[in-house]
Amino acid sequence: MQKLLTTRNADMMKRLHSFLQRRGVPVTVSEHGNQLELWLVQSSYSALAKDLIAEFKADPEGAEAELSTSSATTAPRKNASLLQQILQQAGIVTIIYAVLVSLVFIALNTQLAMPLFENLRISDTFSDLPWQQPWRFLTPTLLHFSILHFLFNVFWWWYLGGRFERTYGSVYLLIALFSCAVFSNVMQFMVSGPYFGGLSGVVYGLFGIAVVVAWQRPRHPLYLPIGLIGFMLVWLLLGYTDLLWVNVANTAHSAGLIAGLVLGIAIRIIEHINKTKTAHGS
Repeated sequence: MQKLLTTRNADMMKRLHSFLQRRGVPVTVSEHGNQLELWLVQSSYSALAKDLIAEFKADPEGAEAELSTSSATTAPRKNASLLQQILQQAGIVTIIYAVLVSLVFIALNTQLAMPLFENLRISDTFSDLPWQQPWRFLTPTLLHFSILHFLFNVFWWWYLGGRFERTYGSVYLLIALFSCAVFSNVMQFMVSGPYFGGLSGVVYGLFGIAVVVAWQRPRHPLYLPIGLIGFMLVWLLLGYTDLLWVNVANTAHSAGLIAGLVLGIAIRIIEHINKTKTAHGS
């Protein structure tokens, strides 16, 4: 997190915050005493943010008018390219892993299904973790056994993973992917053995991260509505009942959520440390 601006002018801060967000810059606003502070969420946008703030300060009305004109001019093109809009919601890691999951799902519906499953499941036995084949700690996340299972997980991976990557960067998403996948897969293996698969543990990990990092921060890019949080938790609890029509890897879901909550707390601590350093430096 990087502090960009401090002001008491609430109207100006509201307009500037809106202007930067509409230009794709991930920013958030916090209160400190009687001051409003504008914070940059992802440091890679620092140069762009400073240029846009200077542009806005020089001529607020002109900057907003130019943005409105630009938006109106490009609207037909955006409406005509739904694929482009969808791709803009994700980063490179989100896209690549979604493609991998999709290719594996297609292959699992061909004659390659059995050898592919044997090479991607977590272990060849019910008693040994794959220390000699470490990719198996991750690859169960590529396995999906029904169209609903596949669509559910890819959608939430794109929605949560895409937002997370665009806010915090590809490295953070890779850390979240590996951490949540390994922990959820190992926990599920210890409970049920090697015959399971799915990206749900990672999805619930990203959900946990989003809940923590955006808690009481409604302007945060990862902020989730209460209704959406409720849906994810209800779905998690339903998995422990006999009400669902599918078999659910409940342990993987819960373990992924726990891993995500821990990662979310770690991110909040890192943000607080960086914010404190910036405040002291200024």
